[in-house]
Amino acid sequence: MSRKSILVVDDEKSQREILEMILSGEGYDVTTAASGEAALRIAREHRFDLALTDLKMTGMDGIELLSKLLAYDSSIIVILLTAHGSIDSAKEALRRGAFDYLEKPFEREQLLETIRRALSKLDALDQEIISASSEMEAVKKMILKVARSNSTVLIRGESGTGKELIARAIHNQSPRVAEMFQAVNCAAINENLLESELFGHEKGSFTGAHAEKKGLFEIADKGTLFLDEIGELDVSMQAKLLRALQEREIRRVGGTRPIKIDVRVVAATNRDLRAMVADGRFRDDLYYRINVLSIDVPPLRERREDIPVLIDFFLKKHTRNTSRLIRGLTPDARKVMLDYAWPGNVRQLESAIERAILLAEADYITVEDLPLEVRQETRPAAEGAGFKLPVEGVNFEDVERNLILQAMERTDYNITKAAKLLGLTFRTLQYRLEKFGIKRPERHGARDEEEEDEGGEE
Repeated sequence: MSRKSILVVDDEKSQREILEMILSGEGYDVTTAASGEAALRIAREHRFDLALTDLKMTGMDGIELLSKLLAYDSSIIVILLTAHGSIDSAKEALRRGAFDYLEKPFEREQLLETIRRALSKLDALDQEIISASSEMEAVKKMILKVARSNSTVLIRGESGTGKELIARAIHNQSPRVAEMFQAVNCAAINENLLESELFGHEKGSFTGAHAEKKGLFEIADKGTLFLDEIGELDVSMQAKLLRALQEREIRRVGGTRPIKIDVRVVAATNRDLRAMVADGRFRDDLYYRINVLSIDVPPLRERREDIPVLIDFFLKKHTRNTSRLIRGLTPDARKVMLDYAWPGNVRQLESAIERAILLAEADYITVEDLPLEVRQETRPAAEGAGFKLPVEGVNFEDVERNLILQAMERTDYNITKAAKLLGLTFRTLQYRLEKFGIKRPERHGARDEEEEDEGGEE
């Protein structure tokens, strides 16, 4: 575990020096600032795990500094130091995203315990979410922030990036950790069954309803309900879900009695909900209701530092229950894994490792043990490395549209194959086709529908 870095902000020199001495003595890397303005300048040049700031300062106060720090780096953990008369302001800081506050005068051990509590939650996340990239470190710190709230959370990211893992981490770091975590994939259940799955049903409410059934909202009462692929809900179900979130009550299918619920909802999607709202495919009122807090999970190709640690983690995981001793990957195999674009993200990488372990005939996984698509395809970024940006610049959307057109034409408008050429998922390419208004010629319509059935599930 790396040494944690702390930014101490206080306009009283003696207070800064005392805090620096205490924290440095505990092994933290400490940087001090005499004002909020100075703290912001420092924070623009260095990333900190935690900021400890006085609430009342000359010039920029602690609450204004909190807002500006979080606007610049949403992952930083902020603790406020406040006098007794400023408790209301400190509580307001909590509502704005501070982790906690300490009332002066405080004991040395009280200070250290608060800091340990904040940073230990971050360390616990390291056990749940395996990563080495700064992008995922920012995600972990965002998890700590949203976990303390009861507000709904929207997790956005491509298929396979680990959105359910993040939802579980939010639950595990929240005050609801002792209660149930329930998950449902909204894309995997048809509308009629999904309504019963979420809200339950009364006996005899429809054919096959032989007994009363509780829905997931009731089962997860006091806990967390994870709604995966929420962008796949049809408009009718969107309205029913919105009512449940607004009223904090549900009615079972066939029932008339309202049932009060206390559930923290976390939703996830790999679709652009804002574009769907603009197109009338997703209710704007539901979008704003679920998007109170949001976390964006970057695809694996944008956090390539995570690939080596994930390889090692999945090797240990999938050799644990086998009699085989796999010591690792050959250098060539590891290079191929590092160079691949991983359009299926972490899920695809884990599958590739599991498959390779089963096929390996030696102590080390070789290139030949890897899936064909991993062996044959090179990273799109490497293919475009020779592109020189013109002096006058380019219109990036024109370049993107042109590449998509080329891929579609090269594959005879086969969306699955075009998506592979571009290193995109099927659904991501589908969205971009709609975004740019790229229409498929009529003669290809039937073929594309077949390809969607074949390759549309990610």
